[in-house]
Amino acid sequence: MAVLGVQLVVTLLTATLMHRLAPHCSFARWLLCNGSLFRYKHPSEEELRALAGKQRPRGRKERWVNGLSDEKPLSVPRDTPFQLETCPLTTVDALVLRFFLEYQWFVDFAVYSGGVYLFTEAYYYVLGPAKETNIAVFWCLLAVAFSIKVFLTVTRLYFSAEEGGERSVCLTFAFLFLLLAMLVQVVREETLELGLEPGLASMTQNLEPFLKKQGWDWALPLAKLAIRVGLAVVGSMLGAFLTFPGLRLAQTHRDALTMSEDRPMLQFLLHTSFLSPLFILWLWTKPIARDFLQQAPVGGTPFSLLSDSAFDSMRLWVLVALCLLRLAVTRPHLQAYLCLAKARVEQLRREAGRIEAREIQRRVVRVYCYVTVVSLQYLTPLILTLNCTLLLKTLGGYSWGLGPATPLSPGPSSASAVPVGPGEDEAQQTAARIAGALGGLLTPLFLRGVLAYLVWWTAACQLLSSLFGLYFHQHLAGS
Repeated sequence: MAVLGVQLVVTLLTATLMHRLAPHCSFARWLLCNGSLFRYKHPSEEELRALAGKQRPRGRKERWVNGLSDEKPLSVPRDTPFQLETCPLTTVDALVLRFFLEYQWFVDFAVYSGGVYLFTEAYYYVLGPAKETNIAVFWCLLAVAFSIKVFLTVTRLYFSAEEGGERSVCLTFAFLFLLLAMLVQVVREETLELGLEPGLASMTQNLEPFLKKQGWDWALPLAKLAIRVGLAVVGSMLGAFLTFPGLRLAQTHRDALTMSEDRPMLQFLLHTSFLSPLFILWLWTKPIARDFLQQAPVGGTPFSLLSDSAFDSMRLWVLVALCLLRLAVTRPHLQAYLCLAKARVEQLRREAGRIEAREIQRRVVRVYCYVTVVSLQYLTPLILTLNCTLLLKTLGGYSWGLGPATPLSPGPSSASAVPVGPGEDEAQQTAARIAGALGGLLTPLFLRGVLAYLVWWTAACQLLSSLFGLYFHQHLAGS
């Protein structure tokens, strides 16, 4: 109990620090409100009047002649050569943005959750393996739950819009990803080693004695089918959630590459970050990942470069490194998004006719007001993938390669046969049976399969939606 007590103390201290330091030392504010990020300051009404060739509006008595008003909305030619000024995005400016408080709280919580996980892993490594509850798992589960909540909040904006077709796009991609999720579960483990088949077999083997004791043999096939259908539905929802973040990522990636033409190292990092979901897909493709490293043709004879445990540890490290790489290039992507205001004004100059001054201001300010939503769309998939990776390591019994991995036994779990004392009442007996059922269901092999599926599927949805976004912005948006 000493380990759990220390973890609880660390958790309370971390929560106190979050409450005390959030107004003063916020990683979310530092990431968004820094000198390298700018918002575009729209021209004032006097500047627009000067560009339109109009003078100051007349007084009230001059405007009204015979009960009629000749005051019209100020309009300027679309090809007016006015320039936009830039100014740094400060915290005061960001406080009025929509979802800024949600963005700040969510990102800061993810940072503190990662800190608790690092401390817990170091503590377990120093003291050795202990059969105590790992409280860092609870923090990671909360981060995953908050990620889903952020996805729901942002996606609700698209469903509430009556015009634009965003709702139809989300529903279309949801049905498409539902079909793909069902097809992925049919792929054999020799090709895609997600571990769903061994996980379901372990769950079935441990749950079958409990169901037979209750006389529910018929429920075993239904349980397996429900898990399959549930994974497909979750995959469809994740696909719908990641559709517009992928489209936005493709746009900011193209613009960031254009802005960094004279910085080849930054371009290399941007390309690597954009293709990181593809690397994640390769890590679970057995013929080109595990089999290649374990049977590498060196000198004409197969040579094993990594063992199974070493490959699993390497895969975890690569996942964490790819998430940190995407976090490192957050600023270029956000800066590329903010530069959309200038691109929209330049596109306006290529059009003919006149436009109201308020419409110009609205187009410029709309980009700035949406920056927190874009930040959530960029960071939420990253936080979800990172926390699922950490849960995969802890709940799946993997190791970072610095210590021994937890051995897994395919036999029935001891938790499925919890002894019930004769002096316990009916409520305690029921609770013991529920605990035994959950212990037989949530086996390490089963959790390995589910969490690996979530990580792999999140990367697949990001890759497909971002590639479609590249095609859309290059060939369809300009037509």
